[in-house]
Amino acid sequence: MALLVQKFGGTSVGTTSRIEAVAELIIRTVQAGHKVVAVVSAMAGETNRLLGLAQQIDSRAASRELDVLAATGEQVTIALLSIALIKRGYPAVSLLADQVSIHTDNKFGKARIERIDTERLHSELEQGHIVVVAGFQGRDVEGNVTTLGRGGSDTSAVALAAALKADECQIYTDVDGVYTIDPRICPQARRLSTIPFVDMLELASLGAKVLHSRSVEYAGRYQVPLRVLSTFRPDAGTLVVYEESAMQGQQISGIACLQNLAYLQCSGLTPETLMKLTALLAAHQVETDMLQQVGHWPELLTVTVVISQADWLQVGQDVQQLLVDCGANPAQVQSNLAKLSVVGVGVRSQPELVSRMMALLYQMNVQIWSMTQTES
Repeated sequence: MALLVQKFGGTSVGTTSRIEAVAELIIRTVQAGHKVVAVVSAMAGETNRLLGLAQQIDSRAASRELDVLAATGEQVTIALLSIALIKRGYPAVSLLADQVSIHTDNKFGKARIERIDTERLHSELEQGHIVVVAGFQGRDVEGNVTTLGRGGSDTSAVALAAALKADECQIYTDVDGVYTIDPRICPQARRLSTIPFVDMLELASLGAKVLHSRSVEYAGRYQVPLRVLSTFRPDAGTLVVYEESAMQGQQISGIACLQNLAYLQCSGLTPETLMKLTALLAAHQVETDMLQQVGHWPELLTVTVVISQADWLQVGQDVQQLLVDCGANPAQVQSNLAKLSVVGVGVRSQPELVSRMMALLYQMNVQIWSMTQTES
């Protein structure tokens, strides 16, 4: 008998009929002799709808209250899924993150899980219950509701699997595994039966949406067996592997595409101004996709920063004010950019690959703003 953590995203539970289909999937797993902890997201679009309501009242609403609001979406789906399971004669219990004791820090909107107390979970499992847990949320040391940020339900599932020492963490999505590129962008994409952990982490960090990067980091830290499957098409999916031999096989694992980026060029900076700029971005919990410095002190510095357009809309005014106050030039901003990342082993040692990519982009009249090579 295996203990499985199964996570179902917003599309998988987007309607009551889909929730009932998820219940059937869980029941098949139980009938195969396994124990199940299901981690569930809010219905597709629900978190955006809730935050939109807050936006109508106050565009700068307190982050604590936004977390209280956003966390209600998962409360609906865990209850509905439990109802569907009980209706079919399978005992289930829905639990909020607070009831499961998922402890986080107090960074509202992007909280990090610090520990999970598993006593309640083990008790419910020993009673033969299917445990349905709200993903995406936790509580801080003061008992405040926190949310883990976009894709946080993946992280919830992996963290629970690690805490419970589950045999496998299964992430159910609307695609049947990890592809060489998003099949919604390129229909010719191939599904991978396995993918090395380092490549999965790289793809997730660079914008591949099949798994959230923080969940992959967590899986790697605790060696959680991780599999990506489709809720709608039964298949073996893609298994993330940790064995070194598997990491020495294929050279190119995939291509990640990250869209809606803002490219900032900040010139006339002193080291002190650069320090203040990075501190400002950190204070707003802005993730920098790229931070590149040109020049060295005592010459004034030029710094290129790439962040999401959403983050730029949030902090842009403060960034420009900081630069002006420090005597630097206002940032020159280019929006609506995308980043393509080729991920695999030995990419840097294949100059012909870079040449082919450049030729293809040139043929398609794609303007290149920046290009870097790294060896992960």
